[in-house]
Amino acid sequence: MPISVISAALVAALVGYGSTIALVLAAAAALGASPAQTASWVLAICIGKAVGSAWLSWSNRIPVVLAWSTPGAALIAATEGIGMAQAVGAFVLAGLLVLATGLIQPLGRLAQRIPDGIAGGMLAGVLLPFCMKLPAAAQAVPVLVLPVIAAFALVRLRNPALAVLVALVLGIGAAFASGMATLPALSLPLPNLTFIAPEFDPGTLIGLGLPLYLVTMASQNLPGFATLRAAGYEPPVRAGLVTTGGISAVIGLFGAHTISMAAITAAICLGDDVHPDRSRRWIVGLVYAGFWVLLGLLTQPILALLSALPVELITAIVALALLGPFMGAATHAFTPPETRFAAAITLAVTASGAAVLGIGAAFWGLMAGLAFHALERLKRR
Repeated sequence: MPISVISAALVAALVGYGSTIALVLAAAAALGASPAQTASWVLAICIGKAVGSAWLSWSNRIPVVLAWSTPGAALIAATEGIGMAQAVGAFVLAGLLVLATGLIQPLGRLAQRIPDGIAGGMLAGVLLPFCMKLPAAAQAVPVLVLPVIAAFALVRLRNPALAVLVALVLGIGAAFASGMATLPALSLPLPNLTFIAPEFDPGTLIGLGLPLYLVTMASQNLPGFATLRAAGYEPPVRAGLVTTGGISAVIGLFGAHTISMAAITAAICLGDDVHPDRSRRWIVGLVYAGFWVLLGLLTQPILALLSALPVELITAIVALALLGPFMGAATHAFTPPETRFAAAITLAVTASGAAVLGIGAAFWGLMAGLAFHALERLKRR
């Protein structure tokens, strides 16, 4: 096995984990998850990604790597008044919807009929409030956050995929070196999976489960398939949706949100420099899976380390991690002229965070955008 396969898989796993683990912790905190439930969340999603990546890579003989839904984590972190049991019901529903999309063609066509601009507006509205917290974090602790922002900006000029990871490592080092964080007592107990009985609350299913499914499909799965196609591989669309949806529904019972096809981290594993033989390049998916198992087993010390950091630093890292996805979502939202105004309405309603009838703002943003889009189409006719 070429060393390039191991190094590519390691970098992809570290980038995927380090760049957005803070956002996953923010999502768990928003739901009031206990430490045991948070550790179960991280372990379950790491194992789910490992199993799915290994299976899809081996069965299709192409390099398939999976990710957790970063926009989905942001959507969860923006919710209020929802407990873990209700969220688990929404996680299971989102996974089953992805699974059904792979099995039932009409459902897949229905999801594809949502205009890209409106889907982009909903995602941009979910991400915008997190990005806007960056200036306040820098103002609160400038001596810690400003160097992190500077490192992010400089590294991004050369390697955007590593920018957030470098910022996180620098921030951790600076926090402990300056005394703003105290190193906790680190141990290596094996994490446990904690079963959480789902509560299928209608408002949560509509306000969280349905938008979680939509943002996972629009901002993770579709770009992930496109990344594989751009690298010269025929993406296993049906198998990918069935696998990620089925695994998501199972790991949801242990507190984890949805997994999906990877795009940015997938690109790290698809180049000619990974393996010169395209027919053997699929083994990177197996190595990638192994690193995710290792990260899952190290959940307890990693979470203990991150929990000791200042809140402002975590807020800044989350904001930096979401700037790229927000830029992409906003571009998709406002590129098609025929849905530009509807996308703006969707973004505004979603970003407001206003919940009505117990249903979150992301759903109402989507409904508002579709309503304005329908009116504009009626006028054109």
